[in-house]
Amino acid sequence: MLFDEPLNNLDMKHAVGMMKLLRRAADDLGKTIVLVLHDINVASCHSDYIVAIRDGAIIRHGSPDETMTSEVIRDIYDMDVTIQETRGRKITIYYT
Repeated sequence: MLFDEPLNNLDMKHAVGMMKLLRRAADDLGKTIVLVLHDINVASCHSDYIVAIRDGAIIRHGSPDETMTSEVIRDIYDMDVTIQETRGRKITIYYT
């Protein structure tokens, strides 16, 4: 299943609900799901594998643990961030 920005224009509650539905489809129904997302934190918290693309080229790919490092995020977004772990998931803190 391929989804392009399925969370666009959804509030937090509905975005989380959508991600839970997609996770269930992957886990319970054995579906392969490919999502295009611009929110790295959503990708980190819900994905098994991340492919980061910049300027049409694959910059990095791997598990969320492999891709959610300050060095990798700098390569992708050209900005420094702090990585924190919450509930066993890595998220970026990018507000200054």
